[in-house]
Amino acid sequence: MTRMQLIRPFVAAVLVVAAGAGGWPAAQAEEKYPSRPVEIVVPWGPGGGADQVARHAAKILEEVLKVSFPVVNVPGATGQTGLTKMLTAPADGYTISIMTGDTFSLLGSGAKLNWSLKDFVPVAIMIRQPSAFFAAENGPIKNWNDLVNEAKKRPLKVAVTGFGSPDDIHVNYFKSKGINMVSVPFAKPGERYSSILGGHADLLYEQLGDVKSFLDGKQMRPIVVFDSKRFPAFADVPSSAELGYPISIYQFRMVIVKAGTDPQKIKVLSDALAKVAADPSYKAYLKDQYALEDSYIASDGAQKFLENELNNMKKFAAEAGMK
Repeated sequence: MTRMQLIRPFVAAVLVVAAGAGGWPAAQAEEKYPSRPVEIVVPWGPGGGADQVARHAAKILEEVLKVSFPVVNVPGATGQTGLTKMLTAPADGYTISIMTGDTFSLLGSGAKLNWSLKDFVPVAIMIRQPSAFFAAENGPIKNWNDLVNEAKKRPLKVAVTGFGSPDDIHVNYFKSKGINMVSVPFAKPGERYSSILGGHADLLYEQLGDVKSFLDGKQMRPIVVFDSKRFPAFADVPSSAELGYPISIYQFRMVIVKAGTDPQKIKVLSDALAKVAADPSYKAYLKDQYALEDSYIASDGAQKFLENELNNMKKFAAEAGMK
């Protein structure tokens, strides 16, 4: 027997032992997740609610998972441009995204889409907030009666995130009720907020917490809050339900990954986001944003939440005459 013939069985045995022990070091390293930066795609411009959630979460995630979480803003098409960036990346857990109720509601608006609920997996719902119509403090609309009277004179321009969004559903809902309104989309939050301050729009649809600085600075005022009852921090502002309009679509922002991502990686992210939600600084952020204290919903309950929200959005979109 030659020397080579003696060596070959030995090498084969080493390979078998290595495989049984979990493979080569490179394979073992690949099992650890995350082992490199995880990109968070924000499908809206800087400064808005989705951007704020991403940056607050990223800071805590970096402490928990010991890798960086760079935030990349990709605005456009009611959040669909950023969503496309995430969906065209590998399903490896290294590109995640924030999805807002604005983008999600497109599924119920009748819009033709190149994506569906099956294309992504919700990792966690991170924030839920009531929305409202706002007007400039120095403008002619001071209350609901002023809004109705102005709408009798001319179509009121409402600054929204995009067509088919919850913003747009609300505008069309009230239009179907005889209150003359028209949606004017602004992809960037800053442009949307300044539109009513500069007189380019009459009203703004937004979440209370997202424009807190403008409310504190007496530049904007809420006209109606979309909920079943008045919001405690703005007890003098009527709810939509008490005015006879039972429309209420809470804004929410969640972390999602591409469908096909390893469930173990999703669990790692979900567990880490649970720690984000429990962090005192994040709880303080939710309070500052006038968000629900129990905003967080883990991955195992997020899917059911989304199904309920989608049914709710479809109902109001149908009532608004949106096909």
